[in-house]
Amino acid sequence: MLHSLTTKIDRILNFEQASAHCDIPCKIYDPSGAQVAALSVIRFIDLINELHNKDNLSLADHAQLARLVREKEIHAKKVKDEIVVIWGDYFKQPQFEAFPDASELVHNILLTGSLCKQHISRDKAVVLLNLVNDFAEMFWATKGIDIYIATCPYPPSESVVYPKLA
Repeated sequence: MLHSLTTKIDRILNFEQASAHCDIPCKIYDPSGAQVAALSVIRFIDLINELHNKDNLSLADHAQLARLVREKEIHAKKVKDEIVVIWGDYFKQPQFEAFPDASELVHNILLTGSLCKQHISRDKAVVLLNLVNDFAEMFWATKGIDIYIATCPYPPSESVVYPKLA
């Protein structure tokens, strides 16, 4: 009954949906979400370019293009959001002392994420992934965890920084 009432009120007042990292803080931080999102941006751009190479686009192709562009932009924003949460909530004075370039790196990730939203340049998307990998390497170093670099096992088959958790 309460759910039904709040749903009706929401329909009338049209509340804006809110979402946020919990800010408890939970101390659960991991840059892998940003890495997967950056890989997704590259993959969506690859798929957009596949459509571009067709001689004629069908109505279904145009719809697919719209979806790909939308998802590319959502994932570029997700990269930015994931990095900002780690940088803002996890990084404190000891991490900034150990990595004095952390804020500049984050700023470059945010700028490049915006470029990926504005363009369909694969090169810019690869730069975004490389910056996020640099951030991941820095992050894992703050935890004292060694990393390794491997090619992800799915398209777009790019190099990714992984923690050695064994």
